[in-house]
Amino acid sequence: MAKPDPALLDPARYPFVHEIGTRFADLDPNDHINNVAMAALLEDGRVRFNAAAGVGRARPKLRFMVASVAIDYLAQAHYPGTMTCHCGAASLGRTSFAIQQLLRQGDRAVAVARTVVVCTDGQRPTPLPDSLRGAFDSWMIR
Repeated sequence: MAKPDPALLDPARYPFVHEIGTRFADLDPNDHINNVAMAALLEDGRVRFNAAAGVGRARPKLRFMVASVAIDYLAQAHYPGTMTCHCGAASLGRTSFAIQQLLRQGDRAVAVARTVVVCTDGQRPTPLPDSLRGAFDSWMIR
């Protein structure tokens, strides 16, 4: 596995932060938070980021669909404890945007993820609304 860009490991670059508690049910047989649970923690952070940025339900005629998710697991995470999910928009395309995330436990990075979300009319990709583009200005990674 290639190491992530060190800049992506700097929590100060991300405009959105969400703390999530780990659960006993998230443990694998080795007493580490399993990868599926870490993916779910990233999903929870991504959904909360989208809500804060005004993506989704505020635009009822549009549907936002995940086109791809890439997760790099960097370190083991443990129970009990909390995880901090840092999120920011990484790029905007004509019909899609990318969300970059950093998942930390304490002062350690445990995962980074990049998700591409496509704006659709329910059937096919459609251009991102100008209002959403403007709203993303304050949600971009610094």
